[in-house]
Amino acid sequence: MSELPNCETLLLELVEGVLYVTLNRPDSRNAMSLAMVEELRAVLRAVRHDQGVRALVLRGAGGHFCAGGDIKDMAGARARSQGEGRGDAYRELNRAFGSLLEEAQYAPQVLVAVLEGAVLGGGFGLACVSDIAIAHQGAKFGLPETSLGILPAQIAPFVVKRIGLTQARRLALTAARFDGAEALRLGLVHFSEADDQAVVDRLAECLAQVRQCAPGANAATKALLLATETENLGSLLDHAAGQFAEAVLGSEGAEGTLAFVQKRKPSWAQ
Repeated sequence: MSELPNCETLLLELVEGVLYVTLNRPDSRNAMSLAMVEELRAVLRAVRHDQGVRALVLRGAGGHFCAGGDIKDMAGARARSQGEGRGDAYRELNRAFGSLLEEAQYAPQVLVAVLEGAVLGGGFGLACVSDIAIAHQGAKFGLPETSLGILPAQIAPFVVKRIGLTQARRLALTAARFDGAEALRLGLVHFSEADDQAVVDRLAECLAQVRQCAPGANAATKALLLATETENLGSLLDHAAGQFAEAVLGSEGAEGTLAFVQKRKPSWAQ
């Protein structure tokens, strides 16, 4: 099992192959500081090659998921920019969050986002890179950047991929707020639940389903699905055929087919 990093802005708990990662800055509605970004990236690096971690559950402490970027960090970047190339500190701060979104997008584990309270700006971006998104119906989603005179620079590409260009344009150019039911209609989330217990129950159901799937097969399948956005179809299918052959002959394929014949659960689903 991987050694997890020590974190000041995150709470980490590993339970039965699921790593629960809780954004833990409730006084600021879990605003995304540079320290939190770097700690999240460190956690993703630590578990990247660990098949013992089947899923990552990302949520926020204190009733909110994430209210966006940390204004204090932006003020600090403003102060630093006076002593170096104009804008360099802002660029570094902004791009670090984009790197986090890239790394979360391509994490081999199933990434589940539990979305409650404020899901704004950077929190909205994190929702867009999740494999499974479960929202409380009362959650408040939005891209407030343009109302602050800035732009959702690192978030925009992931929003477009998630909900399409037409809806992304509307939301980004109006800074409109909406609830979990609208997030479900837009395809931003997969489930919108009426109350706290329903969120808990839905999360348990999704994790039980994930545990039925082989971790190696899940990781390869996730990578294959993401590759459909960038690779030529013919070469993608050629590569996928090779992966299929490897899987059939590999330990998971052997165990899965044997379990099917023997009418039992495979080892990873015990």
